[in-house]
Amino acid sequence: MPIKKLKEFLDSHEVEYVTISHSKAFTAQKIAASAHIPGKELAKTVMVIIDGKMAMAVLPASYKVDFDLLKKVTKAQKVELSTEEEFRDIFPQCDIGAMPPFGNLYGMDVFVAQSLAEDEEIAFNAGFHTELIRMSYKDFERLVKPKVFKFSSTN
Repeated sequence: MPIKKLKEFLDSHEVEYVTISHSKAFTAQKIAASAHIPGKELAKTVMVIIDGKMAMAVLPASYKVDFDLLKKVTKAQKVELSTEEEFRDIFPQCDIGAMPPFGNLYGMDVFVAQSLAEDEEIAFNAGFHTELIRMSYKDFERLVKPKVFKFSSTN
């Protein structure tokens, strides 16, 4: 989803947001530092496969997915990290690894870490490794309707 389409979606739902341009960075922690955002407020999107179905796990940049915990809370038989090849074609207009956490627009489940849901605001990649969107978590939750669980831990 290119930034223009994402902004149109947010605007059509009357969401207040700020775009933040930053120097090119590829890891969530480096993006947070570059954009001067606490790692806890920067949401990273990790693509996972849960019982054969692609899904998004969204968690603070300073955390990592606990796959055993995600498997338990989703009551899945198998949870694994997706490869870039498996999700590349789903997001053809996004930089690999910079997909915004709006899996609902692609027909996939979105799981949000409890620790991220506690933030007033979140920021996330807007499709490119040089641009973020910052908005209220409540608006994000209203639009995406994620399933919120504890499935992450600090690095």
